[in-house]
Amino acid sequence: MERSEPDAALTGCRVLSQGLSEECQYLFQPQLIVQRLVGVSVLYPGYFIDQMIPARNRSALYKVFVPNYVSKVKVQLLDCSTRNKSSDACAVVLKIRARAPPVHNSSALDCREWNPCELESAVPAWEQWYYVLVERYLTNSDVYFRIGVQVTDCSKSNQSKEPAQPSSSMNMPQSFGAALGFSLADTLSAPALPGSFHNSSRASEDNAVYIAPAVDTNKCWPIRPTLRNELDTFSVHFYVFFGPNISIPPDRAAVFAINLMPVLDSGGVLNMELKLNVSALRGANVTVFGCLNHGVPLFIPENATLRCESESMAGFFLSVNTSTNITKLRIPYPQTGTWYLSLRSLCATTHGFEVCTNITTEIYMRAYLTPCINDCGMYGQCKLLRTNNYLYAACECKAGWEGWGCTDNSAAYSYSFQLLSTLLLCLSNLMFVPPVAIAVRSHYLLEASVYIFTMFFSTFYHACDQPGIVVFCIMEYDVLQFCDFLGSLMSVWVTVIAMARLKSIIKQVLYLLGAMSLSMALQLDRHGLWNLLGPSLFALGIMAVAWTVRTIRRRRCYPPTWKRWAFFLFPGTMIATSAVALYAFVETEENYFYIHSIWHMLIAGSVGFLLPPRAKPDSKVTPLKRRRGCGYQLCVNEHEELGLVDPAIISINSICTS
Repeated sequence: MERSEPDAALTGCRVLSQGLSEECQYLFQPQLIVQRLVGVSVLYPGYFIDQMIPARNRSALYKVFVPNYVSKVKVQLLDCSTRNKSSDACAVVLKIRARAPPVHNSSALDCREWNPCELESAVPAWEQWYYVLVERYLTNSDVYFRIGVQVTDCSKSNQSKEPAQPSSSMNMPQSFGAALGFSLADTLSAPALPGSFHNSSRASEDNAVYIAPAVDTNKCWPIRPTLRNELDTFSVHFYVFFGPNISIPPDRAAVFAINLMPVLDSGGVLNMELKLNVSALRGANVTVFGCLNHGVPLFIPENATLRCESESMAGFFLSVNTSTNITKLRIPYPQTGTWYLSLRSLCATTHGFEVCTNITTEIYMRAYLTPCINDCGMYGQCKLLRTNNYLYAACECKAGWEGWGCTDNSAAYSYSFQLLSTLLLCLSNLMFVPPVAIAVRSHYLLEASVYIFTMFFSTFYHACDQPGIVVFCIMEYDVLQFCDFLGSLMSVWVTVIAMARLKSIIKQVLYLLGAMSLSMALQLDRHGLWNLLGPSLFALGIMAVAWTVRTIRRRRCYPPTWKRWAFFLFPGTMIATSAVALYAFVETEENYFYIHSIWHMLIAGSVGFLLPPRAKPDSKVTPLKRRRGCGYQLCVNEHEELGLVDPAIISINSICTS
């Protein structure tokens, strides 16, 4: 974020020139240590197996893969005994957790208090491994039990369910065989399956028992996909079949799936808009509740607390009714994968929300991706950024505005403050008028033209560089910035070269070389420290050499008068030093507008003191006036030599030569 005169950049809260202070070098080396569990027994949904925890072990860990379209996972522990002898209480604790082994705060059930011991996980995460931990109490006996996992499968409609097939449409991972469409029977070896697998919903062979997945008729609702239309980077629209107006039946929820691609969609903003068609309600007090969640749909039941969350996850809650028929939701940097939007229409009664009868609600739904929220509004700019291979968009807010979309005005600048800062930064350049007048009076016309150039472009550059709405640009920002920086550097260059009091031809050559060199340097690096220090030091070196030569030739200090040192050079140097100190060490983002205005005035004032006085006229001999020699003079009367006049009558008009 560039906001200053030449070679200034924003570093933290302080505006510093690049290279003025030593950069903080640090090394950040993240380290991830992964401890992989090997030899974890795999449980297959629908199968019960006999297991044993020996006395030397404290627990046994299992894992089961939960595919898509599963509404409930239930872990059952049966026939618990010690030393092959049944007991009234099973001295074990059953725990379950998604994606990682259970910890102390995971879902748990004390099997001593329950018989049979069954631990359920409602609304499980799809396409994830669930880990089951059976931890026994401190006993010296072996613990025997039978463990199994049952899932409630919603992968097919109720009419197409095959009661004998073990979750034929479950999407199992590669460790189970080929994914997407292979049945559980195809992923297991033939000897491992019960002999009557295809003939009965319950079968047993040795220590394995299979039970077909159950079907939850209350939650097995169809999921409607969406079409994807990519327009630009982070600009994607999602369309519903036969939409955008969708109908919500009164007896069940309408569920929609939105798939976000990895890398391509994670750097933008997911926008969701819902609008209720009030005219189609026929006066009914209907409220449509929505729940947007990643990975698995969450449903809002009737006569329950209106929340969009479960034990292990939470979603985004939306609602529209007859009084507020429009709602909008924006999610910056959404997680990639599948997002599910479930919509449920309920009628408000004196007893709460109940199922509406014979009322089909119509909703206008719009889902799309944008780079930034509302294009960052009028107080921000949306920028595409790249960090390594990750591309994302972000708002660069200005004038004190904050937030994802530059909508937080808690620390925003007022209009009067913006107007004051603009006027100070622009009108402070009028301090160049006295140096221009002094330069013209002293016949420094080239220097005066450079000061006028600097004053003009610095004024309009700061008028265009303001962060708020008080902005005025007469041309492109980059052109104004380049001309302002070039004029500032040239002002320093011509002032110091003029102080050297060189010959006219040499001075003009140096002016031209300086302009070309500074233009090239600014084009290469507009904010580098050496763009200011390099020309300044080089010009000071030329001035020091010129003054030293004059001092040696005249055998006295140059400039010769103490008044020049006391009333011009010393004050000018102190003013310029103070300006540089303010610019380098005091100027911050908060005080920028008045500290930088003071910088303008001090720099212009120092030029008025440092600019040398008018040069004295050259005393060399002209063709009409010859310098008197040091030798004898020979006076000759031209008229007498020519014999034209009487030498006794006319006065002598002689030409003296040496």
